[in-house]
Amino acid sequence: MTSPSNENVAPFRPFETYIEQSKALTALKDLTNGADDGELYFERSSNETLVFDNNKLKNASFNAAEGFGVRTVLGETMGYAHSTEISEKSLLRATESAKIASSGGGGTLAIPPSKTNTHRYKEIDPVSEESFGIKVETLKEINEFVRQMDERVFQVSISLASSTQEIEILRPEGVSVRDTRPMTRLNISIIVEHEGRRETGTAGGGGRSSIRPLLEKSHWQKTAEEALRIALVNLQAVPAPAGVMDIVLGPGWPGILLHEAIGHGLEGDFNRKGTSAFSNLMNKQIAAKGVTVLDDGTLKDRRGSITFDDEGTPSARNILIEDGKLVSYMQDRQNARLMNVKPTGNGRRESYAHAPMPRMTNTFMLGGSNSPQSLLGDLKNGIWAVGFGGGQVDITNGKFVFSCTEAYLVKDGEIGNPIKGATLIGDGATALKKIQGIGNDMSMDPGMGNCGKQGQWVPVGVGQPSLYISGLTVGGSA
Repeated sequence: MTSPSNENVAPFRPFETYIEQSKALTALKDLTNGADDGELYFERSSNETLVFDNNKLKNASFNAAEGFGVRTVLGETMGYAHSTEISEKSLLRATESAKIASSGGGGTLAIPPSKTNTHRYKEIDPVSEESFGIKVETLKEINEFVRQMDERVFQVSISLASSTQEIEILRPEGVSVRDTRPMTRLNISIIVEHEGRRETGTAGGGGRSSIRPLLEKSHWQKTAEEALRIALVNLQAVPAPAGVMDIVLGPGWPGILLHEAIGHGLEGDFNRKGTSAFSNLMNKQIAAKGVTVLDDGTLKDRRGSITFDDEGTPSARNILIEDGKLVSYMQDRQNARLMNVKPTGNGRRESYAHAPMPRMTNTFMLGGSNSPQSLLGDLKNGIWAVGFGGGQVDITNGKFVFSCTEAYLVKDGEIGNPIKGATLIGDGATALKKIQGIGNDMSMDPGMGNCGKQGQWVPVGVGQPSLYISGLTVGGSA
């Protein structure tokens, strides 16, 4: 079988090969004259997704795109235009469309902080570094392995995704930065059936790296075994009880609750507008003592990591909550300027067709001193929640609802039956203050997070240690 896609992918062409940088800079300076800020953002990307389902390759897709976006900012107003045609003519047309003012700006650009992220991703292309045939054969091998693991396996679905995003940002002060952002992910979903009952288990992950480690047998076998383990656990699950209970959250991926219930509320735009549950609480105690939350885009190879953000500001290790006290919000350049603070390297966008806004990168809580065993031992009558699926959050009040994909009843410190149909209900501000114990087992998720905001999606990372939280509402199915 041949690839439908990527055998003739051209190497990265800098923006200057389309338009002379001096001419692009002249157009950009004209656009931002009298404004507060602006930039030209150029992107070239390619991505490939293979889906193996029902014992066959069900879908193989490849997409390549390139284009630019140009922006000007004046106070709270933004002008933005983008195009897939990269030429001097289209740039001049775009700058004319994006122009919002010729005067009246504050004249004070939010200058990026000194560079903090020294890690630069190798210019690898995970889309084309292995042949299409090798990828398909690996998916077939995974499928056969899973089906031989247990006679209760009913269905297997495997997806393998890879992408390369190459960007260049030109700022009106003449600074130009360029970066390559690879991304890979392998996902295995297994449905098991026993006596007419069917349950699902899913595992996977990836990051900003080569695709080759994901194709190694030692890696995908562990992923398959984990997916099967979760499915078999759920096959034995009993209906979840309902009520107000103490909860112990597992490490790693359960940090998605932290991301949604707290992280979005700490993004600069919501706080500048006063719509966040954490607005006007800077330097206030908003969490239990010992709770320290960071957003760090500099972590090597993590899904949410970036060398610099989509405005050209270097990524950084930003402390948001320190020992329970709110000390910082995540900022892009516009909101930083309007709030009279420094940008934090969190101006992100989905693609050249979107304007940047404050977004998370890798958001996590630091570990504490408690062993996870001691946290479970203190749980008299509650739930140990290890895995999460979808959730909903209201940014204005921090209220959240999250469904558990793997959870267990705990009685007097003893782990009991797995449960299904459990949802955790609460609000971020209250949950932060109800943290009674912090584990010493902090870990990051395996690399599977995507974050949506105002119709834009970006890759993110989450993480946390085991946490003991008292008095959360559990919605059950019993």
